[in-house]
Amino acid sequence: MRASLKALLAATLLAGSSLAQAAELTVMTSGGFTAAYKQLGPQYAAQSGDTLVTVLGPSMGKAPEAIPNRLARGEHADVVIMVGYALDELIRQGKVDPASRVELADSRIGLVVREGQAKPAIGTADELKQTLLAARSVAYSDSASGVYIEKELYKKLGIQDQLVGKSTMVERIPVASQVAKGTYQLGFQQVAELLPVPGVTYVGKIPEGLQSVTRFAAGIPNTAEHPAEAKQLLKYLASPGVQPAVRATGLDSVAR
Repeated sequence: MRASLKALLAATLLAGSSLAQAAELTVMTSGGFTAAYKQLGPQYAAQSGDTLVTVLGPSMGKAPEAIPNRLARGEHADVVIMVGYALDELIRQGKVDPASRVELADSRIGLVVREGQAKPAIGTADELKQTLLAARSVAYSDSASGVYIEKELYKKLGIQDQLVGKSTMVERIPVASQVAKGTYQLGFQQVAELLPVPGVTYVGKIPEGLQSVTRFAAGIPNTAEHPAEAKQLLKYLASPGVQPAVRATGLDSVAR
């Protein structure tokens, strides 16, 4: 009996200790990794006992929801998940601990059309060029993929002048949601941000020779309230065991 009571007391103390150590972590995450995070976050919370408070926003741009703008206003975060070079800028500004940076996944650009529409050919550079020239309207995001399309892809294809008048940068909301409504005929964004949106047909990735591979990474702000717990979350998100879930969302695992 005494042994049983001692075991029960030990278990109770352990549970109480774990509960006392549980933290509420505020995680700011940008679109490209969000689908993976939405799957993995609850799993981690269940294992660790920590509570994850999720704040969504793009990695860059003028929108007030953008992660750099949130931090500039003094909003609290224990973890930021975003485009790698945008994270590097926050590190350069002294807002994120450089030693905390963790590489999470690579993301490639894809294309969607409204559900029910025929899939255009984009398998080669010439096919993509002709599809863009024939399109009535084209939309892309205000994050890394959209910046690349606007500033570089059109130039590489030699069609910048023809596309500028019928291309729109969509701020804050998923590009595919606007394609689903019929607002735009073609929609470009990182694959992981296209796949979860209903009402569209995923056409595929743009040709590898024209790709812009975006690295998603994460870090811990210098003002984080729970840096130790945040470090454990990042370790989990980058761990080998979660990579099948990461790849299922349209991302590519980072070679380690």
